Amino acid sequence: MFKDQAEEAAKFYVSTFPNSKITSLMRGGEGTPSKKVSAAGATFQLDGQEFMAYNGGPHFSFAEGMSLYVDCETQEEIDRLWEKLSQGGEKGRCGWLKDKFGVSWQIVPSVLGEMLNDKDPERSKRAMEAMLKMDKLDIKTLKQADGKRQPA
Repeated sequence: MFKDQAEEAAKFYVSTFPNSKITSLMRGGEGTPSKKVSAAGATFQLDGQEFMAYNGGPHFSFAEGMSLYVDCETQEEIDRLWEKLSQGGEKGRCGWLKDKFGVSWQIVPSVLGEMLNDKDPERSKRAMEAMLKMDKLDIKTLKQADGKRQPA
């Protein structure tokens, strides 16, 4: 639920992720909070996953208790998404950021889950300790801390 930026957010998100598109725009009418903006809401797909965004006026805001999790295969993907999504927003710790609309995201390498759940508790602990020192997550540094996997 956005204050009045649902269409702008949908356009930004579909420009950020591959295989993405806006599937519909809901135009505001009399009595809707977004009567003065171009669309009351949008339905869109990000890499095949469907989302809906609505304009709800000043009564709604985003909370950090909800975030969108992005599983990244490469460092290049992490770097690109981290920079684009954080523009005008706020970079956080451990792969978390807030975009310019206030939506929280987790930009995480695919290998991290495997590392944190390693059967060797010492390797898992080293990976966790390395992650906790980072803002944007770095696969090479995580692999070096893990000690089992060869850095890319």
